[in-house]
Amino acid sequence: MDVRINAQWKNELKDTFNQEYWTNLASHIHELYIKTAVYPPPKDIFRAFDLCPFDKVKVVILGQDPYHGKGQANGLCFSVNEGLSLPPSLKNIYKEIHSDLGITPNPSGDLSRWAKQGVLLLNSVLTVLANKPASHAGMGWEKFTDEVIQKLSQNKKHVVYMLWGKYAQKKGEIIDKSNNLVLSSGHPSPFSEKLFFGNHHFTKCNAYLEKHGLTPINWH
Repeated sequence: MDVRINAQWKNELKDTFNQEYWTNLASHIHELYIKTAVYPPPKDIFRAFDLCPFDKVKVVILGQDPYHGKGQANGLCFSVNEGLSLPPSLKNIYKEIHSDLGITPNPSGDLSRWAKQGVLLLNSVLTVLANKPASHAGMGWEKFTDEVIQKLSQNKKHVVYMLWGKYAQKKGEIIDKSNNLVLSSGHPSPFSEKLFFGNHHFTKCNAYLEKHGLTPINWH
């Protein structure tokens, strides 16, 4: 099956794209896009991969599934399109960056500026029905993104993984912690922000990258 995704990722995941579960998933998702409102737009399903090729990955931030409001989801976890108001979790991420690094992040909610520096903004599930959160959970996306994490863990060293909340932490159990940095805390959602604030993940991330001779991320 021909998948429109960055060439490096296509090569890394070629075995995945030949599996039966993937064929079934792709077919099912394709039908849903024809019949109903699904987010993000089809061209943005693999935007996280397109903006952050395999060899450029330095940081992985794990989200759950795309925003389900019209025009919000843009293929990057926690990110929204330019001009939209910031969702509560992203507001809290910006607050922590300000507190941790002493900088005021760009007010735009489009995080492509991070992705282009090597931050893979990966949702566990890559599509969602309009106005129905977690509606595409259990269809097969989780298996796909597990394989993405496994490929990174097996074939790249010194990657920083930010796992916010129990869902992300469980998904991250397959990461090789001896060759990478795994940072865990509460989720930035207002429901668990007290367990997120003060985690200093952005300082810790950049210190680790610099220690291993890698350019730190500009989190502005």
